[in-house]
Amino acid sequence: MTADTDGVVPQLRELIALRATAQRRGPARHGRHGASGPAASQLRGRGMEYAESREYVAGDDVRHIDWRLTARSGRTHTKLFQAERERLSLIVADTSASLYFGTRVRFKSTQAARAGAVAVWNAIRDGDRVAAVRGSRLEPPVPPASGPRGALRVLDALVRWYAQAPADDQGLASALEAAGRLLRPGSRLIVLADPASVASLPQEVWTRLSAHHDVVVLLLFDVLEETPPEAALAFQSAQHRIELDLADSAQRARWQHVFAEPITQALAQLPGRGVRVQSLRADAPSDAWLPLLGRPQPQVA
Repeated sequence: MTADTDGVVPQLRELIALRATAQRRGPARHGRHGASGPAASQLRGRGMEYAESREYVAGDDVRHIDWRLTARSGRTHTKLFQAERERLSLIVADTSASLYFGTRVRFKSTQAARAGAVAVWNAIRDGDRVAAVRGSRLEPPVPPASGPRGALRVLDALVRWYAQAPADDQGLASALEAAGRLLRPGSRLIVLADPASVASLPQEVWTRLSAHHDVVVLLLFDVLEETPPEAALAFQSAQHRIELDLADSAQRARWQHVFAEPITQALAQLPGRGVRVQSLRADAPSDAWLPLLGRPQPQVA
């Protein structure tokens, strides 16, 4: 276990301390879509915000026609845009009950909070605004803000969300739906998720998101899920106890189907949907995934 926490519940002080870890990397990278930071976003889509509409003149881009105003006025209008001054980095937190588990160093939920903190401090270093959202009908998202103040708001939310499984969790699909209401073209999404949550979503969800945003998915898993011993294991929940004989080939195959296959499938399929994806073991360094941001974005087939 770490010096700051027993690994079961994330602590705000440890998430703040990760600032130094996250910001040790080099300058903001210039990828095929341009540089990140406090300038017009060049990641995906236009990276622009709507400013106003005016009447169409010859030479205007027909893709920017304001169809609603055109229909109301009877005259063709086009939309004008202004560059976004700061990119939005949005943390999408899966809070499904399966994350609140671990056998070495820390729970998957604690690693999710720590990886999210690394993402936040990395974004602040690059001049982004940061925000966070989870699947909830009751709790609103953490609104976008920049600087240390914005970072602390998100870190506080991660501590609360990953202290214990929220009773009102609506799933990753709900979290991504809520994320869609915050996003602007060129935003970056960092999705902290259990592999099973990712496997439950239609692949088209990722294609739609990556069409206009830089999408990063971190798959949180425990070493026991990856390489279980060939032995009988007993598990205890608040409601009941279950025993599994993983020396039995049928039960071991079922285990692999539930825990290993979602990771394998996500790593194989998501890059083809334009998504950067990496698995992150609960006992690994929480910044081990940062080199992922330096790789070129995958192209959508």
